[in-house]
Amino acid sequence: MSKSILVTGGTKGIGRAIIERFGAEGFDVFTCARHIGDLEELKADFKIKFPNQNIHIFPADLSKKEEVQSFSAFVKEHEIPDVIINNTGVFYPGSIHSESEGNFETMMHTNLFSAYYLTRAFTAEMIAKKSGHIFSIGSIAGLTAYANGGSYAISKWAMLGFTKCLREELKNYNIKVTSVLPGATFTASWEGVDIPEERFMKATDVAESVWGAYNLSPYSVVEEIVIRPQLGDL
Repeated sequence: MSKSILVTGGTKGIGRAIIERFGAEGFDVFTCARHIGDLEELKADFKIKFPNQNIHIFPADLSKKEEVQSFSAFVKEHEIPDVIINNTGVFYPGSIHSESEGNFETMMHTNLFSAYYLTRAFTAEMIAKKSGHIFSIGSIAGLTAYANGGSYAISKWAMLGFTKCLREELKNYNIKVTSVLPGATFTASWEGVDIPEERFMKATDVAESVWGAYNLSPYSVVEEIVIRPQLGDL
């Protein structure tokens, strides 16, 4: 029986790289994104690369609790995934004292609340099975304060705390929990900036790190993955 992975925000960047990495290992996939066109393109590409595996797509804006719940119910109609990747996120630069009104709410709901509600939808079943691995895609902005980070950094610090608490709660049920804290990765978030591509990390390197952490024996867990560009933070 094949294993399955749930990846939120799977059509681009790190999320898509993780889907393709686990797809190469025979995993079926559940994913969501806001735009159905992007999801259909991902599904078509996935079926070309991995014709013997299933990919289930669902349009959802995970900044909205009811859409997190709808997506979770859709997945549970099929199965409980073996791996969950809380990857959905949005970044708007700005300082706490001057950023646009609403930035805080948008980023907290998208970056943190989505992971909280989605994880809660599956933990009871994972506890009953005594198996599973939950990854939270955070950021080095959740480790190091920097100017212009604003509410994004707040949301990522909170995400790290959420994941640390989850690790303590679930470790005795044989469920692994890992925080992934990448630095600047070449994704759509950086489109238009005047910085050489080689200055960034590759999304595939983050995906490879996630696969490596998942692929350990049952006796070990990687609690945190901190991965930065070779030349340091941008």
